[in-house]
Amino acid sequence: MRIHPWSLLPGVLLLVLAGCSTTPRQDTDGAAVDDATGRAGAGAGAEVSTAGIDGEDARYAGPWEDPANPLSKRVIYFGYDNAEIAPEYVALIRTHARYLGTHPQVRVTLEGHTDERGTREYNLALSDQRADSVRRVMLAEGVRADQLEVIGYGEERPASPGQSESSWRLNRRVVIEY
Repeated sequence: MRIHPWSLLPGVLLLVLAGCSTTPRQDTDGAAVDDATGRAGAGAGAEVSTAGIDGEDARYAGPWEDPANPLSKRVIYFGYDNAEIAPEYVALIRTHARYLGTHPQVRVTLEGHTDERGTREYNLALSDQRADSVRRVMLAEGVRADQLEVIGYGEERPASPGQSESSWRLNRRVVIEY
């Protein structure tokens, strides 16, 4: 039996078209997933560009940008002269740890901060300790060490520039940066 070459054309076209699909499937958190890599967006932790209204270029980096998503809460506050995580922040850290555990391509930086009181050296060490406290909880929750980077800024990047207890309270923090 001889097969005519034209009879193979419909099957070949279907295979070609299936491989050229431009409609990305959606990950469970709503982020576009590249079928070739299985990763969100264009690569590991990459931002996805979307055309906005009136030609504006909007960027979607991940679910942590959605105010309705629990991942949008990314600041853990600390007491004065203290690197101990308050009980009210444990659930928040675990939420981020669960997300990171299910998205191994995503990396975060844990940025530690202090208020302005104390020497520069002391505040740098305390900010490192605060970020490391958050890192230890995330590791205990199953996050891989290579997904986490710890940086201590000390008093160098205040959230609130005032010199009052209300300002200092906002400056004693760790920020989870995706």
